[in-house]
Amino acid sequence: MTEDDWGQLQDTLRAAVGKNNYTNWISPLAFVGTKNGIASFSVPTNFLGNYVSQNFGDMIVYQAQQAGHQVQRVHFSVLKAAAHESKPTITTPVQSAQPIKPAKPEAHNSALTGAPLDKRFTFDSFVVGKPNDLAHAAARRVAEGGPVTFNPLFLYGGVGLGKTHLMHAIAHELQETRPDLKVLYLSAEQFMYRFVQALRERKMMDFKSLFRAVDVLMVDDVQFIAGKDSTQEEFFHTFNALVDQNKQIIISADRAPGEIKDLEDRIKSRLQCGLVVDLHPTDYELRLGILQSKVEVQRAQYPGLQIDDGILEFLAHRISTNVRVLEGALTRLFAFASLVGRDITMDLTVDCLSDVLRASERKITVEEIQRRVSEHYNIRMSELIGPKRVRNFARPRQVAMYLCKQLTSRSLPEIGRRFGGRDHTTVMHGVKRIEELKIQDGQIAEDIEMLRRALEE
Repeated sequence: MTEDDWGQLQDTLRAAVGKNNYTNWISPLAFVGTKNGIASFSVPTNFLGNYVSQNFGDMIVYQAQQAGHQVQRVHFSVLKAAAHESKPTITTPVQSAQPIKPAKPEAHNSALTGAPLDKRFTFDSFVVGKPNDLAHAAARRVAEGGPVTFNPLFLYGGVGLGKTHLMHAIAHELQETRPDLKVLYLSAEQFMYRFVQALRERKMMDFKSLFRAVDVLMVDDVQFIAGKDSTQEEFFHTFNALVDQNKQIIISADRAPGEIKDLEDRIKSRLQCGLVVDLHPTDYELRLGILQSKVEVQRAQYPGLQIDDGILEFLAHRISTNVRVLEGALTRLFAFASLVGRDITMDLTVDCLSDVLRASERKITVEEIQRRVSEHYNIRMSELIGPKRVRNFARPRQVAMYLCKQLTSRSLPEIGRRFGGRDHTTVMHGVKRIEELKIQDGQIAEDIEMLRRALEE
């Protein structure tokens, strides 16, 4: 493949990955040359090389082969800046998305990873809370590398809740403690591209041998293969072969197996035969714990920078949907404060993160809270806001008042008016009573947290 060929291939890749992905990740690649079936590219940073390798490496190989070029894999290297060099100096090789050896081959010579592992994603850096404690415990058990007790382990949840973090943590732990095991981690997209490549090159036996020889197979974002019949067929057979050999399988997706549209019923059935674990949306305490762990990293990077009391609590309350956004907001806040030479105050936080806070703001109404509470306690809306004071209606009413106080900006008198014209002192009493019961009664605390999560989704 020549530089002109790469120029033509870029048009195909632009259509395949979309304009934004192309601009951010493919356009910065500088074609160096092809030798022995390896297409080499220089990249401005290790990060970019790693990201392209993990997310687009197999696609580049596939599209190059579709265009008739003899490319078996891709190689990314950082271009060392040198003013007087006429040719680029290639340093720090970044492996492609093919199976790679870990950093210490003498300790892990039999370990495989189909995609680079993020060194930040370990069990030590994973903050455990009520929404993810079961998933964490299950991942820990699998990472021990002992006898298979549940197969597969299926982790599912929304964006930014920790699925990929746990997958990487398992792979890191196995590489450290069980170097005798062959571990293969890759995305479902990479599985598909390798399958298509094997079909095209008539190397299906090599493909089957690779995947059936592993001791632990980890496939991220399995919902990607839904609707792709041939890939599902091969995944099904691979799954069965490994289960028959008592090999561990770990799968992640953005939803439960039964909810993945266009996924074959037989695959759904296989995925549900092990342990299926939901990573729930984070609660306030978990988000605060994550921020407290991350703030130490930021303080080490920006020594001497002070952060006022209450800032972390404010962020944990306001940014509730996505941990990645939460962590990104903290990183941005410290960087901004360092650049302007100011400590982190509430005013600076609001100014710096105004767009993030607006995007994260969820407008919850009193009526929505009343409806949710009525449904949860199986009473009519008229009974919730009506005059009856019997316990079956009074307790849900106080719960609804408490949630209105916590989740809306309405004043106590206004909340009282929405509950049958009650006085603001009645609302105050109801809120105080629920605060007391949250400590004394575990069921009330669970009801409050369940309702809060449902309202903040």
